[in-house]
Amino acid sequence: MKPASHHITACKRCRALICWALTTANGRRQPIDAAPDEKGNLAVTSGVDGLLYVRSLTKTHPEPRPGEWQAMPHHATCTAPPPRRSSTQRRSSGVRLAPWQVRL
Repeated sequence: MKPASHHITACKRCRALICWALTTANGRRQPIDAAPDEKGNLAVTSGVDGLLYVRSLTKTHPEPRPGEWQAMPHHATCTAPPPRRSSTQRRSSGVRLAPWQVRL
């Protein structure tokens, strides 16, 4: 099974075809490769609301259920180098200074 064409978009960094799916564990968005992959560790299904949902394949449930297809997370296959932190971003030290302690 393949995702519908309205779900497919391109990765902004490597321009590969991807789909965005919601994780069943916590509802966060996760990019997945648009092409089904037998080596993938994700099971993707289309919900009744028209959205894609993804769950991890585990040792207890290693096979996709009927109506699901296997996919690879795009983070594992993206060919673009990871984004660099800009020099303007400060690293957080974990301690916030009180207003009277702020150095100018």
